[in-house]
Amino acid sequence: MAHAIHGYQGACKNIHGHSYELHVTLCTSGTQKEYIPSPGFIIDFKQIKNLVHTSLIDKFDHSLLLSKAYISEHPSISGYDNLIEWEVEPSAENILLYMQQIIQEKLPIEIRLVHLKLYETKDSFAEWLADD
Repeated sequence: MAHAIHGYQGACKNIHGHSYELHVTLCTSGTQKEYIPSPGFIIDFKQIKNLVHTSLIDKFDHSLLLSKAYISEHPSISGYDNLIEWEVEPSAENILLYMQQIIQEKLPIEIRLVHLKLYETKDSFAEWLADD
């Protein structure tokens, strides 16, 4: 996915891309003192991957994510087929907050989202932790 940060004075003010990597941590709502009954897990990894893929990756893969402010200063971009327009700047932190909202909405009621980590590069990331 590509993005640019409007109003930023560094290189990220220009359109550039990343191969993001998202780490998702979930837990069950209850307290588990015994082993988990068959099948032995709280949610199937395939279910999590499918949720993330259909609600996030399919939307953002090979897209250009820009703020309205950026687009208003670069109107020629507005015709791009892969453009996604946001009210806020598409920083790693804002992208992560968006992902947190989407994932939480789609999880079964007995499963809680507790941690997200979104890597832009191998050593640059934004992190979200649930309030407990």
